[in-house]
Amino acid sequence: MSFFSSFGWIAISFLFFTVLVAVVAAWKTKGDNLETAEGYFLAGRGLPGIVIAGSLLLTNLSAEQLVGTNGQGWGSNMSPIGWEVGSLFTLFALAYFFLPTYLKMGTTTMPQLMEARFGRKTRTMFSLVIVIMYSILNLPVILYSGAVVFENIFDISGIFNLSKFSAVAVLCVIIGIIGGCYAIFGGLKAVAVSDTINGIGLIIGGLMIPFLGLALLGHETSGGGIIAGFQYMVHTEPTKLNAWAAWDAREPALPWPLIFTGMLFNNLYWWCCNQSFVQRALAAKSLKEGQKGAIFCGFLKTLGFFYLVLPGVIAYFLPSIQDKIQAAGSSAIDFAYPALVSAVVPKPIMGFFAAVLFGAILSSFNSVLNSAATMFTLDLFRPILCPGKTDVFYVRVAKIYATIAGVIAIIISPFVMYANGITTFLNSLSQFVSMPILFTVLGAIVFRRVPKYTPFLITVVHVVCYGAFMIIKPCYPTSGEPIHYLYAIAVMFVIELLIMMYLNKFKAVEEWKAPEDGTVDLTPWKYRHIVCIIGIAIAVGIYIFFSPIGIAA
Repeated sequence: MSFFSSFGWIAISFLFFTVLVAVVAAWKTKGDNLETAEGYFLAGRGLPGIVIAGSLLLTNLSAEQLVGTNGQGWGSNMSPIGWEVGSLFTLFALAYFFLPTYLKMGTTTMPQLMEARFGRKTRTMFSLVIVIMYSILNLPVILYSGAVVFENIFDISGIFNLSKFSAVAVLCVIIGIIGGCYAIFGGLKAVAVSDTINGIGLIIGGLMIPFLGLALLGHETSGGGIIAGFQYMVHTEPTKLNAWAAWDAREPALPWPLIFTGMLFNNLYWWCCNQSFVQRALAAKSLKEGQKGAIFCGFLKTLGFFYLVLPGVIAYFLPSIQDKIQAAGSSAIDFAYPALVSAVVPKPIMGFFAAVLFGAILSSFNSVLNSAATMFTLDLFRPILCPGKTDVFYVRVAKIYATIAGVIAIIISPFVMYANGITTFLNSLSQFVSMPILFTVLGAIVFRRVPKYTPFLITVVHVVCYGAFMIIKPCYPTSGEPIHYLYAIAVMFVIELLIMMYLNKFKAVEEWKAPEDGTVDLTPWKYRHIVCIIGIAIAVGIYIFFSPIGIAA
């Protein structure tokens, strides 16, 4: 009986949910034609809104984010909810302004759109940069960070008597193989279906943590339950529940001006122009379903603070885990969430939570791997190296490339352990291309009279200015703390916007018109306006609740 009360139950529930996801994904893709480019890369342009929403959510959510954002809440206050609640507005922008043009053109990849607007050289430049980033940097870091999170929460090295490095290496291999199978053999639809199921599990499992945490907090502090735990936080240190950080707050807090500026501009790139995210919406069966998916995902993101920030704040207050967190020393911020999970999740359902977390790790990996293979094949290999072949040939090339990229990522990933700060470096590196890609896409949607050299000019200006910021590392005059990098993004957005406006007016060429593909129905969702208004009201209500005029007084 002791076996089933501990590791046995964890293993059984973990395997049950993980196998269930695989079986359902295989069943839903059975009979699909994966030999055509559209069938393999875009799920036959047949994804419904609910699947798009779930896949968008899981593509964004990684194990590193679960631990990292909750760690930010533990180390600051509720201000990191901006990353979740703020995504609502950019997902609405995707639904209203970006997606209609994408689907009208029959877009498969972002570089494809760039070529239609600015020419082959622009497509090649951005394709090469993004594919290299995805394949050499993103994939190994996703595997490593996911493996480390899994190891920290479930102590794989302790269970199987392995070294930390060995445990991480084994986990990287397992995650890489399973995630690769989805991306390589199932195409985008298998990835999207598995994301949707894992998304449902994540909402159930993720929302379970704060309620269990509040119940334990109430029990330890007053002998009460969930309400007592919440009251303890409000009365003990209400500023911890404030989502409005000072304008010069140091990281990991999110200064309040960035909610409306740098973070918003950054999110426009990630949700509206990043291939690994947008590819799900490009596979919509119609504009109506694509808008449903983006808008519904926005609603799901407003719930994100329940499992991505609030548990970290609860961990800050919970007496029984403070010694364990503090024992981590300088890495305490990354141990707040694992310590809370270990303390509150009952052993019989720990396996389910492990499967949900495993699914989040898989989703991040297989989504990026699928997008890397898509862009390599359609944006680099087909137009430059080997044009004019059949779809069957290009699908085979994509599978070969995905296999090679996956193997390389598995080999590299455990050694990321010895490269201090690589995740921070990777996040900073992505900012070098975020605004140039965003403004190149805006050149097709808004600034339709700018000349064809515009993407290169914007890229040079952005790389030079943002690079100077990263080298100089300026500080706030009030506190001497380093200025948040999103302030630099806010300034660069304004500069590059002015450049685009100037070129669009004073260096104007003939207005570019997006070609019509006619692949999917472009009738918009008739309830989009009212649903978006409700979503905005919810977002505003959340910020009022977690403010000095709400519970953070």
